[in-house]
Formats: sequence, C-alpha cells, structure tokens
Amino acid sequence: MHMSHALDAPAGPEIAFDQFLAVDIRVGTVVEASEFPEARKPSYILVIDFGPTIGHRKSSAQITRNYAPEQLVGQQVAAVVNFAPRQIGPIMSEVLTLGFPDEDGHVMLVHPTRRVPDGARLF
Repeated sequence: MHMSHALDAPAGPEIAFDQFLAVDIRVGTVVEASEFPEARKPSYILVIDFGPTIGHRKSSAQITRNYAPEQLVGQQVAAVVNFAPRQIGPIMSEVLTLGFPDEDGHVMLVHPTRRVPDGARLF
C-alpha cells in the first residue's frame, strides 16, 4: 500500500462509512523509543501502550528528522492497530503510527490536544 505524501494531492476516492470504521485507530502512550539501525530508512522502534485490552505493541516509525527518542517517551500517539503485523528487519511492526508530512515531507506525529485514556478509538 503506497501512500502519496504530496502536500497538494487531491482527495482520495469516495468510500463508505463502514470502510472507515474498519480501520481501527487508537491512541497510546509511547513507553519505549530506541534507534533502529537495521532499518533501510532512518527509523525508531516504538513500544506503545494501548491500555489494558490491546496492551503494548511495537511500531517501526520513520520519524527521526523531527523527534529524538527521549522526546517520544510519555507522548500519546495515534496508530492503526488492526493491520496485519509486518516484518521490518529483525522486528515485527504490529501497528502503524500515524502522522502528517511537514513542509519538507518529514513526519509530524498526530497527538490529542489533551491526554485521553490509552486505547481510546478515533471516531
């Protein structure tokens, strides 16, 4: 699945509301963030706590341009939690951490404006 990171791309094709509901986007708190030297593109390995039901999940995230690992711990992030896990080098990336491109095309993470319960679902 290739996604365009173009800042001026037109809206995607129309979808049904049920298709949106099929994508399970949750909020979680980053509990660990470390360098991922084995990744092809500069990345970190994040361990994110999605609360008692989903628990801790790993994510490989290409966010090294705008974040240092120590800045990430304790931050809440949004992630898709119901994609099939993907093997990325030596780790299994279990969730897709979400962000928007900045003016240079580097990822800025999505955060709630105030703390919310880990595991809360986007609607």
